Amino acid sequence: MEALGFRDETSSEDVVSAANSLQLIAFSIGEQTYGVEITTVREIRAWNGATPIPNTRDFVRGVINLRGTIVPIFDLRARFGEGQTSPTKNHVVVVISVGEKWVGILVDAVSDILTVSRTDIHNVPEGQAVDNELLNGIITHDNRMVGLIDLYAVVNGARVDD
Repeated sequence: MEALGFRDETSSEDVVSAANSLQLIAFSIGEQTYGVEITTVREIRAWNGATPIPNTRDFVRGVINLRGTIVPIFDLRARFGEGQTSPTKNHVVVVISVGEKWVGILVDAVSDILTVSRTDIHNVPEGQAVDNELLNGIITHDNRMVGLIDLYAVVNGARVDD
Protein backbone atom coordinates (compact mmCIF):
# COMPACT_ATOMS: atom_id res chain seq x y z
CA MET A 1 0.00 0.00 0.00
CA GLU A 2 2.92 2.34 0.60
CA ALA A 3 3.71 2.20 -3.13
CA LEU A 4 0.31 3.78 -3.75
CA GLY A 5 1.01 6.57 -1.30
CA PHE A 6 -0.87 5.04 1.63
CA ARG A 7 0.76 4.08 4.88
CA ASP A 8 -0.56 1.36 7.11
CA GLU A 9 -1.09 3.23 10.39
CA THR A 10 -1.97 0.05 12.29
CA SER A 11 0.99 -1.13 14.30
CA SER A 12 1.37 -4.56 15.84
CA GLU A 13 0.94 -2.86 19.23
CA ASP A 14 -2.49 -1.57 18.12
CA VAL A 15 -3.52 -5.07 17.04
CA VAL A 16 -2.43 -6.54 20.38
CA SER A 17 -4.18 -3.70 22.22
CA ALA A 18 -7.42 -4.28 20.27
CA ALA A 19 -7.25 -8.01 20.99
CA ASN A 20 -6.75 -7.22 24.67
CA SER A 21 -9.67 -4.78 24.86
CA LEU A 22 -13.31 -5.47 25.55
CA GLN A 23 -16.29 -3.29 24.69
CA LEU A 24 -19.21 -3.33 27.09
CA ILE A 25 -22.71 -1.92 27.20
CA ALA A 26 -23.07 -0.52 30.72
CA PHE A 27 -26.43 -0.21 32.43
CA SER A 28 -27.72 0.54 35.88
CA ILE A 29 -29.82 -1.23 38.46
CA GLY A 30 -30.35 1.35 41.18
CA GLU A 31 -26.95 2.73 42.11
CA GLN A 32 -25.06 -0.29 40.73
CA THR A 33 -23.51 -0.44 37.26
CA TYR A 34 -23.26 -3.66 35.31
CA GLY A 35 -22.08 -4.52 31.83
CA VAL A 36 -22.25 -7.14 29.11
CA GLU A 37 -20.04 -7.58 26.07
CA ILE A 38 -21.34 -5.40 23.26
CA THR A 39 -21.16 -8.34 20.86
CA THR A 40 -23.96 -10.09 22.78
CA VAL A 41 -26.35 -7.14 22.52
CA ARG A 42 -28.94 -7.47 19.76
CA GLU A 43 -31.22 -4.56 20.58
CA ILE A 44 -32.07 -2.00 23.23
CA ARG A 45 -35.76 -1.15 23.50
CA ALA A 46 -38.12 0.74 25.75
CA TRP A 47 -40.13 -1.23 28.31
CA ASN A 48 -43.56 -1.97 26.84
CA GLY A 49 -44.60 -4.78 29.14
CA ALA A 50 -44.39 -8.52 28.68
CA THR A 51 -46.90 -11.36 28.55
CA PRO A 52 -46.61 -13.36 31.80
CA ILE A 53 -46.01 -17.10 31.54
CA PRO A 54 -46.92 -19.62 34.23
CA ASN A 55 -44.51 -21.68 36.31
CA THR A 56 -41.57 -19.31 36.07
CA ARG A 57 -39.40 -17.74 38.71
CA ASP A 58 -40.21 -14.27 40.04
CA PHE A 59 -37.39 -12.75 37.99
CA VAL A 60 -38.98 -13.83 34.68
CA ARG A 61 -41.34 -11.00 33.76
CA GLY A 62 -42.81 -12.85 30.78
CA VAL A 63 -42.16 -12.91 27.05
CA ILE A 64 -42.31 -10.49 24.14
CA ASN A 65 -42.66 -11.12 20.43
CA LEU A 66 -39.66 -9.52 18.75
CA ARG A 67 -40.27 -9.67 15.01
CA GLY A 68 -41.48 -13.26 15.21
CA THR A 69 -39.03 -14.42 17.88
CA ILE A 70 -40.39 -15.12 21.37
CA VAL A 71 -37.96 -13.55 23.85
CA PRO A 72 -38.18 -14.12 27.62
CA ILE A 73 -37.69 -10.98 29.72
CA PHE A 74 -35.65 -11.26 32.92
CA ASP A 75 -35.93 -8.63 35.64
CA LEU A 76 -32.26 -8.18 36.55
CA ARG A 77 -33.05 -6.47 39.86
CA ALA A 78 -35.20 -9.46 40.90
CA ARG A 79 -32.57 -11.89 39.59
CA PHE A 80 -30.07 -10.27 41.93
CA GLY A 81 -32.49 -10.80 44.82
CA GLU A 82 -33.36 -7.13 45.25
CA GLY A 83 -37.12 -7.41 44.62
CA GLN A 84 -39.05 -6.88 41.43
CA THR A 85 -38.68 -3.72 39.38
CA SER A 86 -41.71 -1.46 39.12
CA PRO A 87 -41.06 -0.58 35.48
CA THR A 88 -41.85 2.82 34.02
CA LYS A 89 -41.58 4.13 30.49
CA ASN A 90 -37.99 5.08 31.35
CA HIS A 91 -36.87 1.47 31.92
CA VAL A 92 -35.29 -0.42 29.05
CA VAL A 93 -34.90 -4.00 27.90
CA VAL A 94 -31.49 -5.03 26.63
CA VAL A 95 -31.98 -7.96 24.24
CA ILE A 96 -28.91 -10.18 24.32
CA SER A 97 -27.87 -13.47 22.79
CA VAL A 98 -26.93 -16.23 25.18
CA GLY A 99 -25.63 -19.04 23.03
CA GLU A 100 -28.31 -19.65 20.40
CA LYS A 101 -31.09 -18.03 22.44
CA TRP A 102 -32.19 -14.43 22.79
CA VAL A 103 -33.12 -13.06 26.21
CA GLY A 104 -34.19 -9.60 27.31
CA ILE A 105 -33.00 -8.13 30.59
CA LEU A 106 -35.00 -5.37 32.21
CA VAL A 107 -32.73 -2.62 33.58
CA ASP A 108 -33.21 0.90 34.90
CA ALA A 109 -31.19 2.61 32.16
CA VAL A 110 -28.38 2.05 29.67
CA SER A 111 -25.61 4.41 30.64
CA ASP A 112 -22.55 3.94 28.47
CA ILE A 113 -20.40 2.02 26.03
CA LEU A 114 -17.11 1.22 27.75
CA THR A 115 -13.83 0.05 26.25
CA VAL A 116 -11.70 -1.68 28.85
CA SER A 117 -8.60 -3.83 28.92
CA ARG A 118 -9.10 -7.51 29.65
CA THR A 119 -6.22 -7.21 32.14
CA ASP A 120 -8.36 -4.78 34.17
CA ILE A 121 -10.95 -7.46 34.94
CA HIS A 122 -10.72 -8.54 38.58
CA ASN A 123 -12.17 -11.62 40.23
CA VAL A 124 -15.41 -11.20 42.13
CA PRO A 125 -14.68 -11.25 45.87
CA GLU A 126 -15.94 -14.35 47.65
CA GLY A 127 -19.14 -13.90 49.58
CA GLN A 128 -22.68 -15.07 50.07
CA ALA A 129 -24.35 -12.44 47.87
CA VAL A 130 -26.50 -13.72 45.02
CA ASP A 131 -24.96 -11.31 42.55
CA ASN A 132 -21.48 -12.76 43.17
CA GLU A 133 -22.67 -15.98 41.53
CA LEU A 134 -24.00 -14.02 38.56
CA LEU A 135 -20.86 -12.04 37.77
CA ASN A 136 -17.77 -12.98 35.74
CA GLY A 137 -15.64 -10.18 37.14
CA ILE A 138 -15.43 -6.57 38.23
CA ILE A 139 -13.85 -3.61 36.48
CA THR A 140 -13.07 -0.17 37.85
CA HIS A 141 -13.89 2.43 35.21
CA ASP A 142 -13.94 6.21 35.81
CA ASN A 143 -14.00 5.72 39.59
CA ARG A 144 -16.99 3.36 39.52
CA MET A 145 -17.23 -0.39 39.85
CA VAL A 146 -18.79 -2.24 36.93
CA GLY A 147 -19.92 -5.83 37.43
CA LEU A 148 -19.53 -8.07 34.38
CA ILE A 149 -22.70 -10.13 34.00
CA ASP A 150 -22.33 -13.89 33.53
CA LEU A 151 -25.16 -14.27 31.02
CA TYR A 152 -25.37 -18.05 31.32
CA ALA A 153 -25.69 -17.85 35.11
CA VAL A 154 -28.36 -15.12 34.88
CA VAL A 155 -30.63 -17.14 32.58
CA ASN A 156 -30.07 -20.43 34.42
CA GLY A 157 -32.89 -21.49 36.71
CA ALA A 158 -35.72 -19.68 34.96
CA ARG A 159 -38.25 -22.48 35.42
CA VAL A 160 -39.76 -23.30 38.81
CA ASP A 161 -38.94 -26.99 38.44
CA ASP A 162 -35.24 -26.40 37.70
